[in-house]
Amino acid sequence: MHVLAGDIGGTKTSLAIYELAPTAPAPARLLRSARFPSQGPGLLPIVEQFLAAGEQRLAAAGFAVAGPVIAGHCKTTNLPWELDAAELSAALRVPAALMNDFHGVALGVGALPDDQLEFFNLSAGERDRSGVVAVLGAGTGLGEAMLVPTASGPRVLASEGGHCDFAPRDDLEIDLLRHLLGRHARVSYERVVSGPGLVALYEFLVVRGHAPEQASTRARMAAEAPAAVVGELGVRGDDLACARAVDLFAGLYGAEAGNLALKCLPTGGLYLAGGVGLHLRPRLRERFMAGFLAKGRMTPLLHTIPVALVLDGEVGRRGAAVAAAALLA
Repeated sequence: MHVLAGDIGGTKTSLAIYELAPTAPAPARLLRSARFPSQGPGLLPIVEQFLAAGEQRLAAAGFAVAGPVIAGHCKTTNLPWELDAAELSAALRVPAALMNDFHGVALGVGALPDDQLEFFNLSAGERDRSGVVAVLGAGTGLGEAMLVPTASGPRVLASEGGHCDFAPRDDLEIDLLRHLLGRHARVSYERVVSGPGLVALYEFLVVRGHAPEQASTRARMAAEAPAAVVGELGVRGDDLACARAVDLFAGLYGAEAGNLALKCLPTGGLYLAGGVGLHLRPRLRERFMAGFLAKGRMTPLLHTIPVALVLDGEVGRRGAAVAAAALLA
């Protein structure tokens, strides 16, 4: 049997067809995949274009989408789309699951081999396999979710935690909050821990005089994806403002991850997904862990939480396939 899986973000839509194992309802083999820009009138035209290129017959479908999913319906956060599980099922003529994108990540992490995880502190073997799992990740936005193992299978608690209020920790971050409040009515963690957030941090450091701007960097940002430019130059250390933005980003990322860990105590592991973390990987660990652990009396507790970077950029799509397979169980 074959299932269609999709990971729909604010920038790109990743689709794939997986073949299920004959003895277990779980994705076994990737048959084909493709990425599309998340543009146009909606998801179905993209899916139809993808399916037209092959002849596989589908048994089910699963879609992980960046936005809150309530009763099988989603009005996407960073796209002008409305998606409905029943409508997708009717159009595809198979059962269809619709879930928040980090619901998909939470399911996908459980299907990853250890070589797709880079642990920052404890080893893979020190995870509590029956413990709560937390996932978060910076991309176009900031996604967060939790997974609770139960006797009847994993229970995912989706959230919109990335939209919680940003809490500055020192004078520099207080200045950052003041700067951002001059541009937004409200400042959430997603405003600073995301691809656009990395650019916002760079702009803050330059505008407030915390780091000088190079004309060559500004020219590249005008011609290319700004977050990619800041990340590249910051990781290489070729531009002081970019490097400081990357370090500030990593610390804030860790601080919010620590907040999430305190709320659910993920002894099964806290996992970082999303493209931004992968791009910043060479400079991420030290600053991230400093922010993660800086919780006063709770620091010893957080030392016991395994933290890992997810190396599989398609973990959300993998989780959507797991959800699609579960419809056939």
